[in-house]
Amino acid sequence: MSRCLMCALTSFALTGCFNGLVLTPTNVGTPIEEVAVTPAAGCFCFNKIALIDVEGTILNAQTGGLFGGGDNPVSLFRERLDAAACDKRVKAVVLRINSPGGAVTASDIMYRDLVNFRQETGKPVVACMMDVAASGGYYLAMGCDTVYAHPSTVTGSIGVIMSLYNASGLFKLVGVRSDPIKSGPNKDIGNPGRELTPEERAILQGMVNSFYEQFVKVVAEGRKHKLTLEQVRGLADGRVYTGLDAKHLGLVDEVGYLEDALKAALDLAGLCDAAVVAYDKGKGYRGSIYARAPIVPGQINVKVDVPGLNALGGMGRTGFMYLWEPGAIR
Repeated sequence: MSRCLMCALTSFALTGCFNGLVLTPTNVGTPIEEVAVTPAAGCFCFNKIALIDVEGTILNAQTGGLFGGGDNPVSLFRERLDAAACDKRVKAVVLRINSPGGAVTASDIMYRDLVNFRQETGKPVVACMMDVAASGGYYLAMGCDTVYAHPSTVTGSIGVIMSLYNASGLFKLVGVRSDPIKSGPNKDIGNPGRELTPEERAILQGMVNSFYEQFVKVVAEGRKHKLTLEQVRGLADGRVYTGLDAKHLGLVDEVGYLEDALKAALDLAGLCDAAVVAYDKGKGYRGSIYARAPIVPGQINVKVDVPGLNALGGMGRTGFMYLWEPGAIR
């Protein structure tokens, strides 16, 4: 054990005060680099297809955990799109999505970035859904020209959720009472120390309904040749679908595999051959199109994060989410 970590643990043991130890690797802030995934079949073919990954929860913040503090998904996505836009040899993009969604605003920013990329560059984009492309992950796919899903993909979950917790019973049990000083009756809306009032619930429900309508309109626009607005609304009750069901219902264009999505990108770009490249941080190697980007955390936060406690304190994942989160405490 290093001297630094030993001192920190000793301090915690003696004083009970430990705010965390942050270890920052030397490659923090490094730009993305192009990584060759598969070469073109022809020796003199210089065209490229860019494979861009969207993985994990979509947040406009550094992702983290016990050993977290990694990249900001929104920032990294724009950085990769910019690289594909600036390279004239990149003729199309395949967006590989493996995400349960995330924050409403972050999902919408990435969707708009993707729509702007297509409009400004004229380069086609094909979505390929992997294990999960639900809620905000599905929202993002609506910015693509063509959407592929694997047969076993979990997708859909078109809807909005705001997870709030009523811990008033627990507070009473341990002798804690919430007593905020506030400027107005709704300033502590969502306070876990008490139940929501009917008026507060109506306020939050109205906001959820507004974000839901936005989601439905984005899907209707993305599926305008397959589904009407009312048909989308009928499917948008929050449930998830398999890739096969999504194809049958018109939520995706095709059921296939990553190779099929790459072939579709070639066809949309009017190409018969191209190399596949990706954009990673640090020195990376991808042996095939199914290889993941190397996980390079921006920093390592050595801390204890107990699920649920942050949310009870108002510092967790509070907010409006386009997120599929099975098994979460409600």
